[in-house]
Amino acid sequence: MAILTRRNFLAAAGAAASLPLIGSPALAQEKIKVGFVFLGPIGDYGWTWAHNKGREALQSALGDKVETVYVENVAEDASAIPVMRDLAQQGCKLIFTTSYGYMDQTVQVASEFPDVKFEHCTGFKRADNVSTYNSRFHEGRAVLGTIAGKMSTSGTLGYLGSYKVPEVVLGVNSFILAAQRQNPNATLKLVFIDSWFDPPKEAAATETLINLGCDIVTTHTDSPAALQILEQKGLHGFGQGADMSSFAPNAHLTAIEDIWGPYYIERAQALLDGSWVSADSWEGIKEGTVVISSYNPAIPADVVALAEEVKNGYAAQTFDIFTGPIYDNEGTLRVKDGEIMPLSDLAVMDWFVKGVESAA
Repeated sequence: MAILTRRNFLAAAGAAASLPLIGSPALAQEKIKVGFVFLGPIGDYGWTWAHNKGREALQSALGDKVETVYVENVAEDASAIPVMRDLAQQGCKLIFTTSYGYMDQTVQVASEFPDVKFEHCTGFKRADNVSTYNSRFHEGRAVLGTIAGKMSTSGTLGYLGSYKVPEVVLGVNSFILAAQRQNPNATLKLVFIDSWFDPPKEAAATETLINLGCDIVTTHTDSPAALQILEQKGLHGFGQGADMSSFAPNAHLTAIEDIWGPYYIERAQALLDGSWVSADSWEGIKEGTVVISSYNPAIPADVVALAEEVKNGYAAQTFDIFTGPIYDNEGTLRVKDGEIMPLSDLAVMDWFVKGVESAA
């Protein structure tokens, strides 16, 4: 397994320019090279860490049938294009681009390399050689919101967001809707930091939420920084993407764990056996893509039971937090009583539900 970083990328790109391109599809059981484009460092212990665990699971499962390479700390802008292009030029036949902001760049580079298969995480644009995949994080958010709504003494919850993209908006709404099932008067203070991974910003924003009266904070950013602030203040929160309890054993109530390995293995094997086709995958608790970490003993038994009820409801597909009536935060009825929002609407959600207030 080779590792590329920004430091050695230019040298690697220069060397790759002299390599011949592989122009034919992978033959059945031929060893393939699989590339990963990572948003942050693999040591963020959150989003990128979870994707890298998936890469490691792929390498372990398929052994010498695959070679994996990755580039970490790749910005979600035009600078991602030469990174993706280089992975294709050095022989990767399958490339996973693991953040929403890589969508247009992925489609552009894929058009230049029609014999390379691309998989874009959390986006919606596809092509003959571009698939999309996502995780129903909002199902896990409903579990966390259930706990928060029951345990909060102030009724004021905090949400640390990265960007206002559908994935994050969906998580915000799922979290507060679940909290309001336990406490109808619960409200949520929301702050965006315009970054997925920036520990100082995450810490400062958490301080802001605490100062606004939030006694439980959940995060949609990638480091444990928020939890560490909550630990210092004697408050509670949740891990994002991975179990972060080692960083804040008292504050960490539970976490959404992202399990990417089975999908990576499945898609690489499909390329090996010639069955890969462009598709869209959006799985969740039922399929094991979203896992809830162990519960902190600080959570009362009756609250654990409520959280498990939500989790098991999603596993059995008998529960959906986006069941109407649902009003937006301007008072407009968005989902009628008894109706369930379809996944197609959830995937492009750009409005907030009643009770969400900007903390900016």
